[in-house]
Amino acid sequence: MRVYVPLTLSRLAEAYKAGELGPAPLTAYAVTPALREWYVSDDIEELEYAALNRAALASLRLIAGDAGVARRRVVVAADVPDAGLEPELGPDAALGEVRVAGVLGFKKVAAVHVDAEDAEGDVAAAVGVLGAADQGDDDARFTVDGVEDHELLWFATQEIPGLIG
Repeated sequence: MRVYVPLTLSRLAEAYKAGELGPAPLTAYAVTPALREWYVSDDIEELEYAALNRAALASLRLIAGDAGVARRRVVVAADVPDAGLEPELGPDAALGEVRVAGVLGFKKVAAVHVDAEDAEGDVAAAVGVLGAADQGDDDARFTVDGVEDHELLWFATQEIPGLIG
């Protein structure tokens, strides 16, 4: 199954150096039955895009938790055997959230999705109001949702060294 693992640029650099994403279990996002029901589509590409966007929101939360990281969302797309996943984690899990049971080696990574540099201002603004958006502030929610106007760029795995500098 294709999973989308939220990261930050610094965590991507650490994982690349280590040759794996970890430690296990990893939180990721995928096309789960709940996501299918919520999105109401049978188009797998649309569903995977929805899962990617859920991971991008989780990446935003990781950025919010670390003042020192670049204000660019990062999502790693990887292929994991279904047996290596714990889907449908219960009522407190985010939509599409799954757990990858083991360490995820970079050989399983298919691509990396990263914000362009011009998204940094909007990502920083969203990070600044994330708590208020979670509390129901409509203006803050508008700012957080506005980050989705920035399409994540696709990078092949051999391009990672250029991303992490």
